[in-house]
Amino acid sequence: MSDFISNGRAVTTRNIFSRETVVRIDILADRGILWALLTNGSDLPRWNSTVISLEGDIRKGEKIRLRSTLDPKRVFKLKVTEFEPESAMIWGAAMGKRVFKLKTLGNGTTNFFMSEKIGGPLFPLFSGMIPPFDESFEQFAKDLKKESELIQNAN
Repeated sequence: MSDFISNGRAVTTRNIFSRETVVRIDILADRGILWALLTNGSDLPRWNSTVISLEGDIRKGEKIRLRSTLDPKRVFKLKVTEFEPESAMIWGAAMGKRVFKLKTLGNGTTNFFMSEKIGGPLFPLFSGMIPPFDESFEQFAKDLKKESELIQNAN
């Protein structure tokens, strides 16, 4: 799944017990800028049109409460399980996890990678009720690119 082009297009793979959506995009900004945007929870809804609200500190071991445009009435209670500054982060819940990775490519470009895998033994029973993530992932990447490059160009 990691071999596709960094063009901001989401790719989803499915099997009986899980589904994974991945997006990659190259951004003309320092990865420190991207990291600051991704880890400032209270500011996320300002620049990210896929997030309604995020409460809590985005740090390893902390719990956060996320409301998304995919299911505005639901509050996702997540735990930050991995946190490697300016490099990688994972948020998770019992049935899935979202992975964020940043990689410096050179020439002032950072590659942003985000994936979410959901599943488990009971996944086939409720998979039809989970909306597709592709459009939301593409918008997340587009919003991050726009805000990061705006900040980079202002410096």
